[in-house]
Amino acid sequence: MSTTKLKLIEAENVAIELFKAVEDRNLIKAGKSEQQLNAEVFDLAFALFGIEKHWHKRIVRSGANTLMPYNENPPDLVIQEDDILFFDFGPIIEDWEADLGRTYVIGNDSIKHKLKSDIEKAWYETKEWFHKHTKLPASELYHHTVEKAKEYGWIFGGELAGHLIGEFPHERLEPGNYQLYVHPENHNDMFLPDANGNKREWILEIHFVDTEKQIGGFFEQLLT
Repeated sequence: MSTTKLKLIEAENVAIELFKAVEDRNLIKAGKSEQQLNAEVFDLAFALFGIEKHWHKRIVRSGANTLMPYNENPPDLVIQEDDILFFDFGPIIEDWEADLGRTYVIGNDSIKHKLKSDIEKAWYETKEWFHKHTKLPASELYHHTVEKAKEYGWIFGGELAGHLIGEFPHERLEPGNYQLYVHPENHNDMFLPDANGNKREWILEIHFVDTEKQIGGFFEQLLT
C-alpha cells in the first residue's frame, strides 16, 4: 500500500473518531441550529485532535435542507424532534485531507431510518461494483449511483458522486471543469494516474432524497 493511501486512511480514521465523539457526547439533539452544531463539531475537532483547517466548507444540514446538494447554501434551520440530518466535513490532518459524510436520525421514524440504512448499503454495493473494474469512466460511476438510488426507491440528489482526495491541496481545476470529479460530464478513466504518474485516490459520495417527504441522507468516504 502506498504512503498516500496509508495517510488518507489515517486521516479518515481520525474523522470517523471525531464523528463518534460527537455521538458519544450527545451533541446531536433537537433545538440546536445547524450552525450551532457545526460550530460545536469544529470546536471538538480542535479540542480532541488539534484540527484547525478544513479543505472545504463544513456542512450540517437537517430537515428540508438535506435535499440540497453541496453547492447550495440554504438558510440555517433548527433541528427538530424526529428529524434527519447529515454531516459533510473535510478536516485536514497533518496536511492530509479527509472527507467524511454521515446521516443521523433523531427519533423513531421508520422511513428516515430506512433512508439512512439504504444509503450506507448502496455505498458499499457501489464500492464493490467499482472494484470489479480496471477501467471505468467517471460518468459511468455517476450514472450507476443514480440507478442505485432508483433501485432503493429514492432519487439521487447529488450533482456529483465523488471526487479526488489527497495531500492538501489536492489537484484542482477551474470551475466548470469536471475532470477530477465523479460527474456525468467527466468521461475520463478513473484508473488513469495523475500528472506525476501516481495512482489517484477517489472519494465516493451517495446522496439519496425523497422530494415529496422533503428528506435526504448522505454517506461519503474513501472509495479507492
